Amino acid sequence: MSTEPLPFLPFALPEIGEEEIAEVVDTLRSGWVTTGPKAKRFEAMFTEFLGDASLQSIAVNSATAGLHLALEALGVGPGDEVITTTHTFTASAEVARYLGADVKLVDIDPATLCIDPTKIEAAITPRTKCLVPVHYGGLACDMTAILAIAKKHGLKVVEDAAHALPTTLNGELVGTLQSDATVFSFYANKTMTTGEGGMLVTRNPELAARAKVMRLHGISRDAFDRFTAKVPSWYYEIVAPGFKYNLTDIAAALGLHQLGRAHGFQQRRAELAAQYNEALSELPVILPPQPPADELHSWHLYPIRLAEGARIGRDAVIEALFNDGIGCSVHYIPLHQQPYWRDRYQLRAEDFPQSQLAYERMLSLPLYTRMTDADVIRVVASLRRALVD
Repeated sequence: MSTEPLPFLPFALPEIGEEEIAEVVDTLRSGWVTTGPKAKRFEAMFTEFLGDASLQSIAVNSATAGLHLALEALGVGPGDEVITTTHTFTASAEVARYLGADVKLVDIDPATLCIDPTKIEAAITPRTKCLVPVHYGGLACDMTAILAIAKKHGLKVVEDAAHALPTTLNGELVGTLQSDATVFSFYANKTMTTGEGGMLVTRNPELAARAKVMRLHGISRDAFDRFTAKVPSWYYEIVAPGFKYNLTDIAAALGLHQLGRAHGFQQRRAELAAQYNEALSELPVILPPQPPADELHSWHLYPIRLAEGARIGRDAVIEALFNDGIGCSVHYIPLHQQPYWRDRYQLRAEDFPQSQLAYERMLSLPLYTRMTDADVIRVVASLRRALVD
């Protein structure tokens, strides 16, 4: 008697509820589907979520757009250098190249998988303008050290917080720290989603004003205000060659309810991570870096590393999981391995030993709020078959 195979367990799935669906339908029926009242509500709600009225939240169509806008507003340009980690997605670095600046990549701290502050200081040159630390997997970087380095050398700091909602450092939410700007992602696999989208957060009024102009073609005034004014209000001026980075109301409609569920999402992800932690403790793997006591880790990712001497390699483990109907991923193929960055800056794997070692042994297990406890057991059983049984 044959047993029906279990359905494929994907690496990530968003959790979209009826409230989100109803809000999107309401937006479609309203007649205002591009940037409008719901995008404005979403921005105000995001600032309220962070709990700091001195902040401005600027909705954009991707975290990449937010990073680009932040660096542009800070004056990054040709001749400048931006320092970030090699162990990230290319967006963290490519935005500097958009502006004609060069990129310096540095290694990670193996204890956190986040950028190593000691490597940052060694990479600073007279051309360095800005630091872009990445909160890897949802664990906060050592921002205390990073901000001290930036202050010492007169550098700007833009946090890549694509993984870090909600994440805390010293009890403070990422987004409320003393950096120049913080950028969040709402891509489909993130801890909350608007499909595509992001949020640039800053308490610098000049940076915010510039980003608002540049996110919509360099127009000198708010397009939504022009189109909803009760008196003729057709005149505008182009004050800069801007971009097309605005978030639509359709996307913001999702965000209004996803943000309201963000802490609940984090709690479920933390529960799943705790189950993994316990169940994997006897397998030949290194568990993900854990948050300090009383700090929030968003648990966007659950990246494990194979222990030295594991009987099969990372690629074989991924293949075994896939054969058992389980999706997983690798975060990340480091930038020093990618042809563009490797060739442009003559990068070598031995220059980034911690990132290289992590990459060779790591894989990210499924972790999302729609997973069940039974799904975790299934993943662990598959890993056990591959690594032990």
